[in-house]
Amino acid sequence: MSIVHWLFEAQIDIGGQHILWREVLGNLFGLLSAVGGMRRRVWAWPVGIVGNVLLFTVFFAVAFDTPQGQTLYGQAGRQVFFIATSVYGWWRWQQTRSSGGKGAPAVRPRWATHSERIAYVVVWAALVVVASFVFSALGAGWPAPWWFYVADAWIFVGSIVATYAMARGWVDFWLCWIGVDLVGVPLLLHSHFYPSAVLYGIYGGFVIWGFLVWRRVARIEATATAPAPTPSEALS
Repeated sequence: MSIVHWLFEAQIDIGGQHILWREVLGNLFGLLSAVGGMRRRVWAWPVGIVGNVLLFTVFFAVAFDTPQGQTLYGQAGRQVFFIATSVYGWWRWQQTRSSGGKGAPAVRPRWATHSERIAYVVVWAALVVVASFVFSALGAGWPAPWWFYVADAWIFVGSIVATYAMARGWVDFWLCWIGVDLVGVPLLLHSHFYPSAVLYGIYGGFVIWGFLVWRRVARIEATATAPAPTPSEALS
């Protein structure tokens, strides 16, 4: 049996539930990417892309056989956007590290400005409405209540916003992920994607840790780059 064939067919049975190994591996790659992101390592992006490819085959069940037999268009679609955004983030972090010289960090965390924050919140809200109607029209592979499509759209759009914010080096991206996880865990449990739900729960604790780390770094960076006071300011 080839590795590719094994990857698509291999399953584990937990409590009578059939779980694909590619779902487990895809989420583990995602967790490793999150660790790299917290540590501001460029390799976080290509590692994340591998996980995105694996998870796309899990959630796009209309084209790939899965035990659940359920297609989550939002979950599958966001993997595609993850890949595109990750290529941008990979390039941006690589450029930042190269321009900073040997030993320079790949990104310098900072909070989004007031206008940037308003922009991504408005975009998030608007696209959730649009995506909800699109996913409802597609049917997501089986009949589902209205809240299911809204939740799927929330995760889909929020994940894109969070990944873009990470590429830009905004501390806000950790808060975006918290918002995604709060909706993602219940939705994935409802849809029987248990490994993904468990990893989302683990992400929740990890994201809080990552947020505290980046917030501290952003504060240090802001202090280090703040202009020195003029003589008149120092005397006032």
